Amino acid sequence: MKLCIIFPPLPFGWTPVAPPILEYLAALTKKADPTIEIQLISGSATPDAFEKLDCDLAAISILTPTAVPGYRIADSLRARGIKVVFGGMHASAMPEEAKEHGDAVVIGEGESCWPQVLKDFRAGTLQPFYRGEQVELSDLPTPLYGSLGGGHQFRIVNTSRGCPFNCTFCSVKPFFGGKIRFRPIEHVVRDVAAIPEKMYINGDENIWWPGTENMQRAIDLFTALRGTGKKWMGFGSLGPVLAPLGSKMLNAARDCGMLTVWVGWDAMTDEGLKAYAANGKIGVDRERAVRTLRDHGIDVSLFYMLGSRDDSLDDFKRSVELADRLGVSMHPSLVVPYPGTELARQYEPHIFKELGWEYYNGSYAVFEHPDPAMTPEAREEQFYESSLELLSLPRVLRHMFKVPLRGFPYAHMLSLMNQLPVRKGMKIAFEKWKASKGEVNLKR
Repeated sequence: MKLCIIFPPLPFGWTPVAPPILEYLAALTKKADPTIEIQLISGSATPDAFEKLDCDLAAISILTPTAVPGYRIADSLRARGIKVVFGGMHASAMPEEAKEHGDAVVIGEGESCWPQVLKDFRAGTLQPFYRGEQVELSDLPTPLYGSLGGGHQFRIVNTSRGCPFNCTFCSVKPFFGGKIRFRPIEHVVRDVAAIPEKMYINGDENIWWPGTENMQRAIDLFTALRGTGKKWMGFGSLGPVLAPLGSKMLNAARDCGMLTVWVGWDAMTDEGLKAYAANGKIGVDRERAVRTLRDHGIDVSLFYMLGSRDDSLDDFKRSVELADRLGVSMHPSLVVPYPGTELARQYEPHIFKELGWEYYNGSYAVFEHPDPAMTPEAREEQFYESSLELLSLPRVLRHMFKVPLRGFPYAHMLSLMNQLPVRKGMKIAFEKWKASKGEVNLKR
């Protein structure tokens, strides 16, 4: 039996990060049935691979921005007699839609049902839907790191699942649940040691959850990782940074090789945070928290959204001012009400129904705004003007020289490796946008 595991191409080109589902699902497959022959395809890295694909079953994992190319790939494979199973966050949020393009859909986490999917396929009794349970994470296999080509330079390690916060825009809690499930620390260390590269990404929604017990677990994890000798980056909320254990935790993170933390800044104003129900995650003084991270030798990149129904045009300018004030890199997105989220429910009456999922990539305004000045065109134009300014080459280089010296030279190289692909992707997005809107007169 031949299985092909596919991650469809991303909207704006290749990134150096290996899609984690590919090598992990390969490991789950080998655990269930070692005789299966597996091929992994990262669509952004090898876009021509689908034409030559030869397999019995294709497993396609889709996010909302990759749903349209994922469906297109599935339709082509099924026309050639290849069975298709969908999984991933978008398929879980929209299973009936995914089923229109596939033979089966895995809803939720796959560990509990993937062996049954493979067994049913072999028996010719593939079911239309499989619902995965949220299992404990004590027996996850190590991903088959290194089995994916395409020049990817970063692998992802996950140490937990679930999120207790109620941010309206986020798909994590609807998909993974509100309970935080931790992996055994020794299993995490084992997986990090298996990564062939010298740097990796901690792919957790949050590398340090609030609360004394959770922060101590983070300290214990970081202490155990010191022996791997590898550098890494991860995603963290700002709330725990200023807690009593915050300094000890940050020192432990830096000492085990942490170079950069990607932080959800989410909104430019406190009112915007409250509208997203994200203020509990952020903490009481987010600018001081960012400065504290930098004081501990950790570089900071802020992710945030613009153009919500509570935002104004001034918020676009505030993001550039914030980058200058804090000395951080900024990675903006227009607000996307992803299916299955509370934000999608709230915005449902205002969403432009004629726009397909290919517009849900963070570079298009996909809903009406109550402010007449915040037309879709105005939001998109301001988004590109501020984004291209933040990702201009002089700013990228200036930021590299602001990276804390404790991380030299790895953190400085990583700053470029993080921002240059994003800059390239933003320029690709901008060219696509101009082609769809006609020439525009931005200030750049």
